[in-house]
Amino acid sequence: MTSTTSFSERIEFLRQALSSADNIIIGAGSGLTTAAGLDYAGDDFRSVFAPWIERYGFTDLYTSSFYPFESREEYWAYWAEHIWFCRYRSGALPLYRVLKETLSAINPHRPTFIVTTNVDAQFELAGFPTDNIFATQGDYCFFQPASGSPKILINNKEWIMKVLPHIKDCRIPTELIPHMPDGSEAALNLRVDETFVEDYRWHRQAKRYTNFVKQASQGRLLLLEFGIGYNTPGIIRFPFEQMAQKYPHTTLVRFNRDYPEPYLQDLPRFTSFVEDIPSILSRL
Repeated sequence: MTSTTSFSERIEFLRQALSSADNIIIGAGSGLTTAAGLDYAGDDFRSVFAPWIERYGFTDLYTSSFYPFESREEYWAYWAEHIWFCRYRSGALPLYRVLKETLSAINPHRPTFIVTTNVDAQFELAGFPTDNIFATQGDYCFFQPASGSPKILINNKEWIMKVLPHIKDCRIPTELIPHMPDGSEAALNLRVDETFVEDYRWHRQAKRYTNFVKQASQGRLLLLEFGIGYNTPGIIRFPFEQMAQKYPHTTLVRFNRDYPEPYLQDLPRFTSFVEDIPSILSRL
């Protein structure tokens, strides 16, 4: 089936795949969080980041994260607001809760694992078991050493809440710049270069994911891929297609408005949706 097959037929294909699967792996990218309402360039962004938009000309939350701030006080003021906006402001977005409820309603006991390039922890906030979530690119809630060593992470929520009231003119006081326990300046635990810290938790979840795939591939495995384009396709998009091609009882269902079709053309059990995800879940 392709994205041009009738919506009703694809919904029925998905419903049957969900009902018959022994295991499910969810692969999620930024498109799922966008569909859930966290718009990096929407009204909320323009309201919260109005001072930064006026001062620096920011147009969206993605490109602004690469801005070359002239001072550390400006840099950390921006990132305190950014992390609060994406990680702590809203809690679990309704779409993630609906996704969990939909899967539970169809079969509450089916093992499910999540691999995601998102760093907003929405699956965890929505109540998916943390042992079955592998966030490959980091998490907004952690700081790490700027050098990448030692491989430790510290939670930043207390720092965020302390700093927010002190942001003035897009800056924070120098004494509020965050530091690691050894006194060195902290850095974000986001994969931007080779200094990204893969701590013991990262490696534990990577191993759990590998083991889950190995076990699940022996039976009826359903791959649900949400909102993954061609920014980092080698992490989820291409491996999912390879699994759907390699393992004989594996089905891949892709949810992607802009890039629905597979790179591999001989996938025996595949369909895709370009329709909005809430509408699809409501039909299920």
